[in-house]
Amino acid sequence: MGVAGAGKSTLAVALAERLDAAFIEADDLHSAEAKTQMAAGVPLTDEDRWPWLTRVAIRVRDEGQAGPVVVACSALRRVYRDMLVRDSGLELVFVHVHGSDEELAERIGQRTVHFMPTSMLASQLATLERLDVDEHGIVIPLVMPIEKAADAAMEFLG
Repeated sequence: MGVAGAGKSTLAVALAERLDAAFIEADDLHSAEAKTQMAAGVPLTDEDRWPWLTRVAIRVRDEGQAGPVVVACSALRRVYRDMLVRDSGLELVFVHVHGSDEELAERIGQRTVHFMPTSMLASQLATLERLDVDEHGIVIPLVMPIEKAADAAMEFLG
């Protein structure tokens, strides 16, 4: 979980490989309208996000029936994470990849094939609710090399 540019997808792919798990890129489940809206610099509202989160939860539930699954998903607010847990029917572990505003902006600016412009970062950071102590998850610094980040997440998973 985390804002755009944090490295969620990179870490999720590394974890999926280590766990021999299915990988889901939640961004692929956004509607065309939502992608166009974000590309235009217009933040999504909760009303925009709920159908997307429902699609993510259903996909996680379906993939999770066959074995482990790793999802790259922003899951910015606690209520979104609670919904994903509830609607997937699975025990989920959240790995929050996080860094400074400057690091995140630099990483977003370096991307060439994503619909999320750098101008959307402030909105995502304003929406972000860090993991609460009662949530099952770990925070990974985005500056941590991917192999070390995957090691830390795997250690947390036990």
